[in-house]
Amino acid sequence: MVDDIAADELADEIALEDIALAEVATAPGDAADPQALVDAMVPADIRTKYEVYSYRNAAVILNQSHRAEYGELLEALRGFSITTQMIRTAGGNESDIPKLFSQVLRPLNWHETVVQGDLLVRLLWREQSRNTKAGRPVFERRQKEIRRANFLDGHKIDYVKGRVAFDLEWNSKDQTFDRDLYAFSAFAQCGVIDAAVLVTRSRSLDMVFRQVGPALKKDGNIETKRNGDPRPTMEKYGASTTWMGKLLYRLNAGRNGGCPVLAIGITPECVSDWSAE
Repeated sequence: MVDDIAADELADEIALEDIALAEVATAPGDAADPQALVDAMVPADIRTKYEVYSYRNAAVILNQSHRAEYGELLEALRGFSITTQMIRTAGGNESDIPKLFSQVLRPLNWHETVVQGDLLVRLLWREQSRNTKAGRPVFERRQKEIRRANFLDGHKIDYVKGRVAFDLEWNSKDQTFDRDLYAFSAFAQCGVIDAAVLVTRSRSLDMVFRQVGPALKKDGNIETKRNGDPRPTMEKYGASTTWMGKLLYRLNAGRNGGCPVLAIGITPECVSDWSAE
């Protein structure tokens, strides 16, 4: 019986992984901005350290209309550096990696922000109120207001400053991207932001995950599987977690709505103590 249950669980995991792999884009689609535009709007040192894609002219909007906020984000990206120890160590509620951006951006007044709003709907019509002595109908304007409280509620973005949003997804379930893009879209529709930047893992980091040794617990001890064998670090970063292939799949499908998004992928160039050689 135990073997049957284990086999069923394994089959379910394989099925979910197959679904996860099916919802992956290996490259930006037709909805993305031309690479030449990205090259012109994003500094070369950033493009060397990260993979960068722009949707709905996000790179142009950031570079031309929001240079102060864009400059602060670029400096945060330039200074971002992680270690193989950080990659291997369990994160709990929040790993040390997202905290690196918080340490830089919070003092610069990039705030976690929630958008809330009521919906006010006006119904306008003309209604016959009487007839003239000649028998002609007389119409008067009528209107009715309907208010739906909390029509927008709870859409949160981790970092907002001015009219720019920023978020990082290092290793969450890939459905987190849907939440992020929906929040970006809601903020943009309300006229709160003009563009958003979303950072996640590049697929090129997989080579690092496969070579850095076993995963570590928060206390630094080696994490083990049920059979007692060390758990490979790569197992922590599965196909159904947040990485660029999952993000591009959603951006290619237009799930960012009308919000311009600059997608940035963390590459091995950001790992200070790792070399392909």
